[in-house]
Amino acid sequence: MFTGIIQHVGTVIGVAPSPAGKRLRIDLGPLAAALAEGASVAVNGACLTASSLGGSSQAAVAFDVIPETLSRTTLGRLAVGARVNLERALLAASALDGHIVQGHVDGLARMHRLERQGGEVLLHFSAGRELTEQMVPKGSIALAGVSLTLVAVAAESFCVALIPTTLERTTLGELRVGDEINVEVDILGKYVRRYLTQMTAGEGGGLTWEKLRSAGFM
Repeated sequence: MFTGIIQHVGTVIGVAPSPAGKRLRIDLGPLAAALAEGASVAVNGACLTASSLGGSSQAAVAFDVIPETLSRTTLGRLAVGARVNLERALLAASALDGHIVQGHVDGLARMHRLERQGGEVLLHFSAGRELTEQMVPKGSIALAGVSLTLVAVAAESFCVALIPTTLERTTLGELRVGDEINVEVDILGKYVRRYLTQMTAGEGGGLTWEKLRSAGFM
């Protein structure tokens, strides 16, 4: 479990095929301290497991990325020298400064416009309805692992606002029009949507007052 508050921007120092799919070696910088094999790290919003530590650098950590993850995220496109947002797993006693992030990427969005308004930057993305239908204005979203607040949501697009601190401490300030990014929608939205879908798909169809009452909503 993560919070979407990026702790360090690391650098990919190795990319190689592996029996599991692909092996990424990343310089985790200070996040490598006391990291154990098997620990979870969010890399650009995707939860990965540290498979080996050290090597040419004490801060170097290897992660095996399976085909499922490679096909559903941007991790398969990473090359040596790429910068990535990093966050170690949340401790039970940690402050939840962002929102609950699982590190399970739901899909990809493509940036189609960038606006600068005073001290903030507005990023506009296009995305499929399977993602946007789970978003609400002022709700939470994780983009490349960064916890953000949605400014606006349309049928196949959404917008977020970035403050200077976010631009400086994450890779989002490096995005260009046409770039794709990992998206994880709010876990609460996922469950509410699935629950309501199941209710409306039941015998007799449709969401009724009786169904809402029986589920404890009234």
